[in-house]
Amino acid sequence: MTRTGIGYDVHRLVEGRKLILGGVEIPHTTGLDGHSDADVLCHAIADALLGAAGEPDIGHFFPPSDETIRGISSLEILRRVTAILTGKGARLNNIDVTLIAERPKILPHVSQMKANIAAATGLRGDCVGIKATTNERMGFTGREEGMCAMAVACIEMP
Repeated sequence: MTRTGIGYDVHRLVEGRKLILGGVEIPHTTGLDGHSDADVLCHAIADALLGAAGEPDIGHFFPPSDETIRGISSLEILRRVTAILTGKGARLNNIDVTLIAERPKILPHVSQMKANIAAATGLRGDCVGIKATTNERMGFTGREEGMCAMAVACIEMP
């Protein structure tokens, strides 16, 4: 059975944090605030994968109250989510994710992001789509207060 899931994640931009997107550290004046590395791309993908499998959201498996995972790489979160799905007999088909942010431009980093996400999920690189758009300077992303991402994932379940 083919199943589809949708994921969404948002984090506030703050000073003093590294900006990690798709497992890539991107030079920027601010970074995303969160319990983990706050990688909105990976978090949205994780929620899309979990939703496709009928599982609870990322916060259920990786709660911010769990100090043992403070600072965890979101690529590790994707590895663990993939293990949950494959443990249920799922086979991942593809992932597509869109970043919503005014800056920085991510095009120079997309190929490395795709490779990182593909490696973490066991997908081929051409089965991972990554895009970015701005919010035309409207709302919290337009004011550069935060970034968000939306993802869709398609899996096969027995």
